[in-house]
Order: sequence, then structure tokens, then C-alpha cells
Amino acid sequence: MQRLERRLWRGMAVVVCLAGSMWGQRALTWQQVRDRFEATNPTLLALQAGIDESRASEITAYLRPNPDFTLLTDGTQITPYNGVWRPFTGTDLSTSFSYLHERDHKRELRLASARKGTAVAISQRDDQERNLVYNLRNAFVEALQAKAVLALATDNLAYYDRLLAVSSDRYKAGDIARVDLDRLELQRVQYETDVQTALVNVRTAKIELLQLLDDRTPVDRFDIAGAFEFHESLPPVEELRATALATRPDLKAAMESVEKANTDYKLAVSNGSTDPTFSAWWTHNPSFNNPYDNETLGVSVTVPLRIFDRNQGEKARTLLDIRRNRRLEDAARAQVFSDVDSAYATLASNLALLRPYKATYLQLATRVRDTVSYAYQHGGSSLLDFLQAQQDYRSVQVNYLNLIGAYLSAANQLNMAVGREVIE
Repeated sequence: MQRLERRLWRGMAVVVCLAGSMWGQRALTWQQVRDRFEATNPTLLALQAGIDESRASEITAYLRPNPDFTLLTDGTQITPYNGVWRPFTGTDLSTSFSYLHERDHKRELRLASARKGTAVAISQRDDQERNLVYNLRNAFVEALQAKAVLALATDNLAYYDRLLAVSSDRYKAGDIARVDLDRLELQRVQYETDVQTALVNVRTAKIELLQLLDDRTPVDRFDIAGAFEFHESLPPVEELRATALATRPDLKAAMESVEKANTDYKLAVSNGSTDPTFSAWWTHNPSFNNPYDNETLGVSVTVPLRIFDRNQGEKARTLLDIRRNRRLEDAARAQVFSDVDSAYATLASNLALLRPYKATYLQLATRVRDTVSYAYQHGGSSLLDFLQAQQDYRSVQVNYLNLIGAYLSAANQLNMAVGREVIE
């Protein structure tokens, strides 16, 4: 009896330690975990910096060409003339300005291409976030499942310890043999193992969450809270497909890449046009032969003759790039349908298993366990039947929790396939 009492106190100590480790801390909900993840995850912050860089490139794309300024001196003496050295007497001074005029909306097209590149970068960042949030939600579900299994293991251990106390009283009263009591005590190690394994799983799941959050909080001071259950109904698959086509960031990035490719082709055509250079100059004392041109002005227009280079290669490349991006858009759209249908089928399969568990099997397992336990305590059932009923109850309960975990993981997969949370 003293040994049973020590084990009862040990099981209570496990619960007390768990409660003590979480005392004074606030458990984070899924939304709080996600908000913290979006604010602190280094990968997301790096992707946001890439978007800021892309926006900075828009400024560069819309800049005008810089004008050129030239200062020219000529005619400065370097040797004496008739024995007299006056170096600056015959110096000519000229200044000139030139400017390249871009035609056919080159600046506007460069800006449009840069902006579409930023839009693609934003969609790619959203798609990367979609994948990272999927990993985060999986870690969150694993933590919830580990906590549920721990609570079940703790309850099973406490329930079994109460039965051991009754069996010990029966042994003292001569109602059961010593070997039956020993076999009952040996079976307790399985419940102790379940509790310790669940404790390790809880800590491991929390460590993974802390890593994704880039959080250095000690594991014993970190906790989460959320509903570990399933919903009976599912949205129609056609509705989910339509939502995915409207919200999937990878598909949006593919569509925006097609638009950017079209703009790049227009820019390549524009770059094949001729851009004149306008120049103007002023000259002081240009010639000793003409006494009337000490101060002169001049202008010129330089027009490149694009006989050989008309940007043919870039035109061909951008035209091919349009076709390539259209094929990638078709592939991304097909991938959306495949992802949604596959995730939906997995989720529906999990629901088909969960419904009979919740409606029938859980109650049956509880009723069988309690009935056989009562019968055994009153001598109406064998030890083997008693142990088997305990094992069946434990197996059904663990399977049910695992199925809920699989359902939540499948729901996370469906949310990822759709592009937003349609099942919480």
C-alpha cells in the first residue's frame, strides 16, 4: 500500500510540475503566434528587404539621362613667340552642353517594368510566407496534439492508480492473489512511459515553435492554447477552387510575370528606336582669321544611324520570354487545382474516420472500460479481460487524438492550397 501511495504522489507531482512550470505565463493563441512570427522571423524580414530594394530600383528606372558639360581650351602657348612668352594671349575658350533625348516612352516603360517587377517580388514574398506559415501551423498543431496526449496520459495514469488502490485493498482482503496484484503493478510502467514520452514530445514541439519564432524564451516559460477539435462540415470544393484561383500568391506571381514580360517586350521595341543627342556650345576667341567671331554660339543634332543594331536580339528574347511565362502560368494554375483537390480528399478521408470515433467508438471504449473495471473489482471478470479493456480504451483514445492531429494537419494543407485560412 505504501508503494501505491508513493506512486500516486508521483503522478500528482507530474501534474503539479506541469502546472508550476506554466504558472504566471500567458499561453499564446494561433493568431498571436502568427503575428509574432510575421514580426520576428528573419526569413520574412529578409524578403521584405528585397521588396524595398525592388521599389528603390523604380527610382533608378525613371531617371532621365544626365546632360554633359564640356570645357575646352586651345591655343595656349608653350614656347615663346619672337622672344616673348605670353601663354594665354591666344587661348581659345569653349563650353558645350549636350543631352540625349529618349524617345518612344522609354522612361515610362522602364518604370512600368520595374513596378511590375516589384509586384512579382511581393507575390513571391507572399508565397514564401504561405509556405513558412504552413510549417508554423504544423508545429503549432504538433504542440497542441502533444499537450492533448499528455493530458490523456496523465488522466489514464491517475485512473489506473485509483484501480491499483482498490486492487491493493482486495488483495489485503484476500479477494485476489498476489500474482494478480503484481501483474497489475507491472502494467503501470506502460502508463508511466506514456506520460514521460508525452512530456518529451511537448517540449520538442515547443522548441520547434520557438525556433520558427526566433524566440529565446525558455521552454518551461512558453506555452500555447487552442482548440484541438474538428469541424463536421467542409466548404464545397468548387468554392475552394475559386478562392484559390483568386488568392494563391504563386499563381498571382506567374500572372504578373506574364504582364512584366509583355512590358519588357514593349521596352525592347522602344529601345530599338533612335535617340538623338542635342548639343550647344559657346566659344570665346575661336579664330584669328575671322575678326567677327570672338564670341560664337553653335548647335548640333546627332542622330545614330541604326543600320545594323536595332535591338533585334532583345526583341526576340523578350518575345520568347512572354511565351515561357504563359506556360509557367498554365502550370501554376494546374498546380492550384491539383493541390486543392488532393488536400480536400485527404481532409474528407480524415473526417470519415473521425465521425464514427466521436459518435460511437469513444463512448464504447469508455463504457467497456468502466464496465469491465467494475466487474473485475467485484470478481465478475478476469484479470486478462480487465487489462485488455484498459489497453483498448487507451488505444482508442490515442487513435482519436492522432486522427484529430491528422485532420488539423490536412486542414493546414488545404489552407495552404487555397492560399488563405478557410478552415481554422
